[in-house]
Amino acid sequence: MTRGEQRIVQITLDEHSVVRRNADIEHERAVAIADLLVENVFHPLAELPGPFHLHLGIAENRLLLDIKDGDGKELDRVVLPLSPFRKIVKDYFMICGSYYNAVREAGPTKIEAIDMGRRAVHDEGGEKLRERLAERIDVDLNTARRLFTLLCVLHIRG
Repeated sequence: MTRGEQRIVQITLDEHSVVRRNADIEHERAVAIADLLVENVFHPLAELPGPFHLHLGIAENRLLLDIKDGDGKELDRVVLPLSPFRKIVKDYFMICGSYYNAVREAGPTKIEAIDMGRRAVHDEGGEKLRERLAERIDVDLNTARRLFTLLCVLHIRG
């Protein structure tokens, strides 16, 4: 099994968990998925044969990562409690709101300052997700950051 096979080639979100929000949220979702599919490192430590289809959802206050093969056959399910992510998700939503408002109304200096803060919180969320997955799946920071974005999208309630 080569390292090149240890990657996500398809990702879906549980449509029961996803609530369509404003254009900014939909843009974040689309960019995270597109970037993730272009480049990612996703290596289940159980040595599952890749490449993978990953299905993300939320149920009973837990993040569900269903890992499937190319034919859609379930290979593994990783379940993570959401409670360790609550503060980071809340902070991320708050700073993203400030960022989107600044993009519409503020100058470049303010936008840049808020964006630096947004990136720092995003990095923190990605690193937390990476730590929580470490016993089951090896992911790089960029993959973890994009998965954190999708966790946030799933976390939005109508």
